[in-house]
Amino acid sequence: MKTKPYEPNNSALGYSVGVTLDRFIKSKQDDFPFASGELSQILRDIALASKIVNREINRAGLSNISGAFGNTNVQGEEQQKLDVVANIRFCRALTKGGEVCAIVSEEDDEVIDLQNSSGKYVVAMDPLDGSSNIDVNISIGTIFSIYRRVTPVGSPIQPEDIMQPGTKQVAAGYVLYGSSTMLVYTTGKGVNGFTYEQSLGEFFLSHPDMTAPEDGNIYSINEGLKSQVNEGLNNYIEVCKERNYSARYIGSLVADFHRNLLKGGIYIYPSTIKAPQGKLRLLYEANSLAFIAEQAGAVATDGKNRILDIIPTSLHQRTPLYIGSKVMVEESQEFLKESEISQ
Repeated sequence: MKTKPYEPNNSALGYSVGVTLDRFIKSKQDDFPFASGELSQILRDIALASKIVNREINRAGLSNISGAFGNTNVQGEEQQKLDVVANIRFCRALTKGGEVCAIVSEEDDEVIDLQNSSGKYVVAMDPLDGSSNIDVNISIGTIFSIYRRVTPVGSPIQPEDIMQPGTKQVAAGYVLYGSSTMLVYTTGKGVNGFTYEQSLGEFFLSHPDMTAPEDGNIYSINEGLKSQVNEGLNNYIEVCKERNYSARYIGSLVADFHRNLLKGGIYIYPSTIKAPQGKLRLLYEANSLAFIAEQAGAVATDGKNRILDIIPTSLHQRTPLYIGSKVMVEESQEFLKESEISQ
């Protein structure tokens, strides 16, 4: 039998389609010798669930799964039908994967104990951020954080397994469902983005080693809150306007953050008179995006403190969030400090 060594064919007919998410994850397993493949499996499970959710979103208008579900979640927010669908899909995928022992979800009042005696990880997630935008065809997303449990494997889940600061995350990411669907994640060694190729059913590496611009000219804030916020913040926004910065606010956290991560800018959801603790959730929104931001060279604070250093005290704890390009976030903090001093 005759054989010959394989030689790559670089002709135009055999163009490269790129590196798949699964292959990329496998190539990075050596970065985490303690994980023995479990963390990689969780990321695959999340990717699978996101493909299913992407399908449901794309056919929402045809299958009567858009609009309100009729219930409210623990946040007091009206659940959308797709909130429920996404929660089911992600919980099911993480349960079947077998690597996760507990899930914290925006859509559930309590910690979901998967009763998986061998699970080493806890996942905190917002299954569908910005879901009220579905009916008007605006980008939405999924946000997730992955923590390694601190109590012995096989023992009951304890509060210390759940209430961990953002510095303890072993991975975090988001999925953006928009004109294209992207999965962006970090394991503490840079940020990489993958775009979903629907005809092949695969995520392909499209944004390697994502880096946020150090400065920017986009500010993202709901200016309808002007009468409710700190005077220093209003002063900062006025300076942004004087500099002819662009105001861009979609009302979908993932979409606003993703744009500013790529183009440079700041996203702000401050404390207000009505919501002095802010609106965004620490465990499964702010921590995840702060981890990604810092890995990309950006900054995330609550107006005073680094987001990742905050010790959570409750499951659905809220926080203000200032996140984005380093120069813009740091300048906004100076305006807040000056306002406090003058008071």
